[in-house]
Amino acid sequence: MKFTLSWLAEHLDTDATLDEVVIALTRIGLEVEGVTDPGAVLAPFTVARILSAERHPQADKLQVLSVDAGNGPMQVVCGAPNARAGLVGVFGSPGTWVPGADITLKVAAIRGVESNGMMCSARELQIGEGHDGIIELPADAPVGASYADYAGLTDPVIDVSITPNRQDCMGVRGIARDLAAAGVGTLKPLRVDPVTGDGPGPDVRTEAPGCPAFFAQTVTGATNGNAPDWMRRRLTAIGQKPISALVDITNYVMIDLGRPLHVYDRAKLSGGLVARAARDGEEVLALNGKTYRLSGGMTVIADDVAVHDIGGIMGGEHSGVSDATTDIVIECAYFDPEAIARTGQALTLTSDARQRFERGVDPAFLDDGLAIATRLVLDLCGGTASTVTRAGEAPLGTRHYDYDPALAETLGGLAVAPDRQRAILEALGFGVGDDWRVTPPSWRRDIDGTADLVEEVIRIEGIDKVAPVPLPRVPGVARPTATPEQKLERRVRRAAATRGLDEAVTWSFVSDAEAAPFGGGAFTLANPISEDLKVMRPSLLPGILSAASRNLRRGAGSVRLFELGRRYLAEGERATLGLILAGDRRARGWREGKAASFDAYDAKAEALALLAAAGAPVDNLQVFGEAGEAWHPGQSGTLRLGPKTILARFGMLHPALLGAFDLTGAVAAVELYLDAIPARKASGFMRPAFVPPALQAVRRDFAFLVPSTLQADTLIRAIRGADKSAIIAARVFDVFARDGETSVAVEIVLQPGDRSFTEAELKAIADKVVAAAAKQGATLRG
Repeated sequence: MKFTLSWLAEHLDTDATLDEVVIALTRIGLEVEGVTDPGAVLAPFTVARILSAERHPQADKLQVLSVDAGNGPMQVVCGAPNARAGLVGVFGSPGTWVPGADITLKVAAIRGVESNGMMCSARELQIGEGHDGIIELPADAPVGASYADYAGLTDPVIDVSITPNRQDCMGVRGIARDLAAAGVGTLKPLRVDPVTGDGPGPDVRTEAPGCPAFFAQTVTGATNGNAPDWMRRRLTAIGQKPISALVDITNYVMIDLGRPLHVYDRAKLSGGLVARAARDGEEVLALNGKTYRLSGGMTVIADDVAVHDIGGIMGGEHSGVSDATTDIVIECAYFDPEAIARTGQALTLTSDARQRFERGVDPAFLDDGLAIATRLVLDLCGGTASTVTRAGEAPLGTRHYDYDPALAETLGGLAVAPDRQRAILEALGFGVGDDWRVTPPSWRRDIDGTADLVEEVIRIEGIDKVAPVPLPRVPGVARPTATPEQKLERRVRRAAATRGLDEAVTWSFVSDAEAAPFGGGAFTLANPISEDLKVMRPSLLPGILSAASRNLRRGAGSVRLFELGRRYLAEGERATLGLILAGDRRARGWREGKAASFDAYDAKAEALALLAAAGAPVDNLQVFGEAGEAWHPGQSGTLRLGPKTILARFGMLHPALLGAFDLTGAVAAVELYLDAIPARKASGFMRPAFVPPALQAVRRDFAFLVPSTLQADTLIRAIRGADKSAIIAARVFDVFARDGETSVAVEIVLQPGDRSFTEAELKAIADKVVAAAAKQGATLRG
């Protein structure tokens, strides 16, 4: 919500400075997002008089002017057709930046004649659309004065962030009311000059539940020209483009008073207007130039032939006013907030009117809003008004709450005198009875109980006055509050970080295309932030793949990212860790040689390390191939606890998937499912004390010829199970193929107990290892 300081002064009688107003707004809950001064850009421009105008010797359409900007005559070359001796306009000297042309003026020769600056048009200063000639000021305008000061353009613009519950502050008057209640001036009375009108009012009616009240008034014989300068300046300052007097009046009233209106060209209507439910398949060409296909239940304004308005959101192109419009119908209606929100979401259409109607405009301001708009039309455009037609009734349900002033302290933490509380509530428009029965004003739809009344009192009195009170501390040792799931996530997050991985936080939403390789999304948002963020992610990999792609495109040589979050499946949310390894695992060097990329073994190592940190029984895990459609066939796998329980997927990602994320080269990944890790069994006993072994471990190497189909993991598991009491570890340390056979070398670690192994015992263990390997199809290499 933007407004200028002078605009605020139309409703608030105050001597407060800009800084004081800004501080007060933030203090009472209307957060100021920014303050800009458009006049600062125009500060270098001055009022100047043309002393003489002579034809350019080398160009018929140019003139050589002698200009006085307060410091004596200067020569300026100008091509404006209205440039003439005696004209008072706006001058920019050399070194001045011209915002509309985006140029910095300098002394230059134009067709051989030196020019020292520029006489400016309205478009060049971005204060209007006029570009047919230079600005013409009154003859008595002070030469040499700052044009911004002379024209009243030094009017700061305040941008306030309005929360959805404060619909009353979607107009300048509502903000002024809050400031007055906070002691920053006095709220001026609102001038409403009803227009009685002559003759019958327009033929309007309402048949739609979404539009319970439809008021309208006609004006005939109006002249639709430009709005007055003061109105155009204010609209332009806040980013509204002035269009014509009739359109600008409706925009002005909407921003000034929070009351959206619409104006129809009566000559373009066929019959009367009716607010009704749209029929499936009806279409309307809106004022934004787009055609919208409507569905049943949406509220529209239509005549006997066609739809002319998406009720409460945007008017239609066909019945919009133009410069030739003379007879108009002014609509002032009340639309149901929920219906407006549903229609806007379905059409993905937003507007200033929708923002106000879906929050809830004042239902008691129909007559006054229409009267103010009609009076402005008559004053600025002329014409004759009809009587008012009132179709339906606005919902004016009155609410009452029995309020106890003591709640300000017990609920809000601040003791405020009852008389002060009464003054605050009454200044905000609340009715307060002698028995403290409080009636919210019609423009405060958000008030729904005594707690809301306490909030109003505290925010106006000053939330900074609420004393901080520490929570009482329970004596003794505090009980842990983290759940086992939270502790697990902390351990895994810490382990990932210590392994050199960078944590990422990405959106919980992805596009349909990004979700498809991972089984598709189970949930789709009805009102997404964008089409690319509408599916609840079934995997964490799409988000961190996008992050990896952005980092690599910006020059990162190696990307190691992880994210711990939730994936959303049909059966519920699942705690998951996603991990991406992209780019170079090892940079090139004079000793290392070429750069090395990540491979599936790097992914497997990360998965096992993180599962170990999570407390998973990694020694009992089995490796199964082919992790899924998103993974590279033959270079990926799963880590399982039994044939069905998948704890992690790991390996290289499919090249087709990488192409969708604009990634080139090999990318390794891990998806670790924390919810699948079995919980540790509770025990009432302490673990036995760790006693290091008294004797050194013994290592033995074996080399086996194995079938090409045998997995190394299967062989290692078989060897470890050959003698569980003696064999504490086994690993593959060499693999090579020769003459069509594959040789796998395995190192086993034996740990003696209270005495060393004898040769006979070592031979017996070796025989068990060979026998276990033979059951898997492996034979000891001779």
